[in-house]
Amino acid sequence: MSTEQQKRPDGRDATTTDKPRVVTLPEDENRETLVNYYHQMLLVRRFEEKSDEMYKMARIGGYCHLNLGEEATVVGFCAGLEQKDYLYTNYREHGYALGRGITPNAVMAELFGKETGCSYGRGGSMHMFSLEHRLLGGYGIVGGQVPLAVGAAFAVAYRGTDEVVAVQMGDGATNGGPFYESLNLARIYNLPVIFFVVNNQYGMGLPVEKGSSVSELYRKGCAFDVRGERVDGNNVLAVRDAVRRAAKVAREEHLPYIVEAVSFRHRGHSVIDPDRYRDEELVKQGRLLDPVPAFAQHLLEAHLIDDQGLQDIEEQVEQVVNEAVRFAEESPFPAVETLFDHIYASDEHLQESTY
Repeated sequence: MSTEQQKRPDGRDATTTDKPRVVTLPEDENRETLVNYYHQMLLVRRFEEKSDEMYKMARIGGYCHLNLGEEATVVGFCAGLEQKDYLYTNYREHGYALGRGITPNAVMAELFGKETGCSYGRGGSMHMFSLEHRLLGGYGIVGGQVPLAVGAAFAVAYRGTDEVVAVQMGDGATNGGPFYESLNLARIYNLPVIFFVVNNQYGMGLPVEKGSSVSELYRKGCAFDVRGERVDGNNVLAVRDAVRRAAKVAREEHLPYIVEAVSFRHRGHSVIDPDRYRDEELVKQGRLLDPVPAFAQHLLEAHLIDDQGLQDIEEQVEQVVNEAVRFAEESPFPAVETLFDHIYASDEHLQESTY
């Protein structure tokens, strides 16, 4: 839904996730691609469930925020970008790291604080990084990644290349000054940046409607003449296509774009959040929108896979996740003498960089 479209009489637009939707798989979609989307979604689901388990076993320290319930949003977002595009994320980033192609072993090892992690064990859950996969960091400060992404988009525009910079954030980040300053600068300089807002309907424990005077968050771009749209975050294809539209605008027109994906967080804000501020019935209804089994059912009904095929994927994913834990357990912690390594980018990395 674009900023020009009409709203419903009750003030909510028609894509608000208040009931399950029937998703028709387009006939021109490639079967292998669709099955792969399910595989990725299930991988994120099982990886996050295992991360929760490992945190409670004290294998993972610090803060830990999971993508449970947001798998379609994560996979659709990553599928809508090209490999050459850059991504900045917030602290809820495990699924995005996997979606960009970082191996489950490297992501789990990072959670364990091991040398073999994608940030050499220095970043943990909230600060994953991979120059190879153009994931330029997760950030723990709410909204802190947004100005950095705009700066990267300025660099892309200055150099005249055709990459897009995408910055993922939660709904709470749209209430802070950095978000508005970034929108303004992105439009003034006509920068190729996508502002990807994951609206899981709660900023920590505060409902979006109570934390923002404008609950349709994509509309916040109107004041800066930044186009945007809201999509169903439980529909992987809708998210992918919205990101593709945004990327086309950013890449070809050199203009910023907002995509708001409405999803539902299945558990608390972090693994230590008991989630007592949400009504049990609301959580129950929200989980009925679970994108993972829903997409599996769509594949079955479209005769793109059978029950055995789904079971094979389940078993494969379980093996991958268990292997990631084994790898992380057996990997070494960073040596004490390397404490000050990787604080700044080395000359070697700067010379190798193409961005």
